[in-house]
Amino acid sequence: MDARQTRRREHLANELDAFAHWYVAPDPSSAGHYLALTLFAEFHDTARVARDMTAEFLRGTGANEVVDDARLAVSELVGNVVNHAVPDRRLAHPGAARRIDVTFKMWPKWLFIGVTDEDSTPPLLPAGEAFCPGLMGELSEAVLPDSGRGLLIVQRLAAAVWWTPGDKGGKTVWCRLDLDDGAENSPIR
Repeated sequence: MDARQTRRREHLANELDAFAHWYVAPDPSSAGHYLALTLFAEFHDTARVARDMTAEFLRGTGANEVVDDARLAVSELVGNVVNHAVPDRRLAHPGAARRIDVTFKMWPKWLFIGVTDEDSTPPLLPAGEAFCPGLMGELSEAVLPDSGRGLLIVQRLAAAVWWTPGDKGGKTVWCRLDLDDGAENSPIR
């Protein structure tokens, strides 16, 4: 087996390992951390509160190197709910605020961030780069899409982006940020 095949197998093994850890809440004895918070879309400072709570959580765990990327990813995902989510009929309550749940699952190697809303409509995840990176510097913003950049930003920051439907409606958009390679190099002590 050549070096390229070995790297592919290692990459696949790492992806499967991360995917398996996404399913469960981290155990503190394994240096894991978990946080869930509920916000409401109609408050004027929802995105700011989400960013601030993200930073506090990550700094509290010692994961300072991912604070900026995680804050931006959370801001974009929460902003999508605030600006685009329309609750399913069975989840909507007249006069009630739209609920946003933000979940953080941190392992020594990964940070999973999930943003849950009450809209079952699948997100439009970008399929890939709309323009090659070399051309991006020469393009004016006028030719870039007016919407849909939020998930593209999250895709650029994260190792993976996906979504899951809720059991009773709604959905969760997830992203994964990779931390250091292994517990011995982890920011979590």
